[in-house]
Amino acid sequence: MEVITKPIIAKEILESLQPKIEEEKQVIVHCCFPASPFLGNLIRIWNTTVLIDQNSSHKSKLIYAENISIYPYWTPIPFMKDFWFTLVFSGLPKDCTVFDFKEEISEEGGFFVKSIKRNSTDVYRIKISE
Repeated sequence: MEVITKPIIAKEILESLQPKIEEEKQVIVHCCFPASPFLGNLIRIWNTTVLIDQNSSHKSKLIYAENISIYPYWTPIPFMKDFWFTLVFSGLPKDCTVFDFKEEISEEGGFFVKSIKRNSTDVYRIKISE
């Protein structure tokens, strides 16, 4: 029988990794597209969607999208029901206190939510509309 023992990681190595962990904190944004009285509505997100720190020029990039298609594909929106999807972004700077959610696209109608107050969990719920 093979016994696998838990490795002991030197304290110095753990300490050297800590800044990297802090740096890599991801931001989770749960987005609600409010119920629509129109049939056949479609929604999508562009991979050029970013979070913009209002105190610097830093932009957190979109890493992952759940329950929504990425351009050029579309996701149908259920009739008269709020539609929820989740986006994961790269981390914001430590000193960021307020940021904007912006879909930077080459056509009209990109999503934009201004002045989202930063919280300690970096998990947010926002309402978006056209």
